[in-house]
Amino acid sequence: MEITAYLKTSCGWSNGVRAILAKYGLPYEEKDILKNPEFRAEMEQRSGQRLSPCLVVDGQMLPDISGEDLENWLVANDRIQRNEAPVEVPINSSCQNKAQHVA
Repeated sequence: MEITAYLKTSCGWSNGVRAILAKYGLPYEEKDILKNPEFRAEMEQRSGQRLSPCLVVDGQMLPDISGEDLENWLVANDRIQRNEAPVEVPINSSCQNKAQHVA
């Protein structure tokens, strides 16, 4: 499975996505949209919107997705089998700094 993740350096939703990817041991390419404006522009062009996180899984764009949404999508699309292993952070939590949500 090929995964590109457009994430923020630190944000509840981005951390939730990272937690799900780690929980299932899924390798991915991370593109930090706060540290690199080119990645943000790429994400917006590919997804058609400004909200993050966005993931591309085997060419399919999953825009504005939480860790919980990602896990459900991966299960529903037979990419993983759900397990109940704990994660260290909430998988469906907003950014603490509301100004970071939409830049």
